[in-house]
Amino acid sequence: MKIEKNCALLVIDIQQEDFKGLREDNLNDPEWACIRNAKRVLDIFRTKKLPVIQIKEVHRPDMVDFGRELDGSEGIHCLENVPDTDYAKLTYPIAGEYLISKRRYSAFFGTDLEILLKGLRVDTLFLIGGLTDVCIHYTAVDAHQHDYHIRVVTDAVAGSSDEAHHYALKAIQYMQRDALLTLEDLEKADKT
Repeated sequence: MKIEKNCALLVIDIQQEDFKGLREDNLNDPEWACIRNAKRVLDIFRTKKLPVIQIKEVHRPDMVDFGRELDGSEGIHCLENVPDTDYAKLTYPIAGEYLISKRRYSAFFGTDLEILLKGLRVDTLFLIGGLTDVCIHYTAVDAHQHDYHIRVVTDAVAGSSDEAHHYALKAIQYMQRDALLTLEDLEKADKT
């Protein structure tokens, strides 16, 4: 596995709302490990000057675009013009990165992601962020349906629970046997 010009990084839903309670002194917190590792993945793509696509979930204040999302376990979240809906500070977008707002779990649904990826001539997508069992999973499924190779950096994603995280990764690997890798795998590939 190589990180080449046909690769892009999808930074999915690393937003202040999801990561605001994290403290750098709690290194054992799995969510802190996720965002810390996500930053390292992001640095690799930035150094190589490969496409980085920062994706965040955003909903209108009158909630007309939530659809069935509130039927599940999640409450009202990611409202426009609320500071916590913004990107997390540690992985905040820089000039030249592509920004996409989504209103559903999949980054493909109702966005221009597919147009952007075709324009960039990308065929392999690396995914980091959260939640593994929700937005990462549904974006990976849609990427697979659109014939992209998917690579989920397993220690740079976090799920709604350890169990949900594990089963989502298992489902993704079922779709594409080479879909899962670790930050260490990525760093080794970057050096070859």
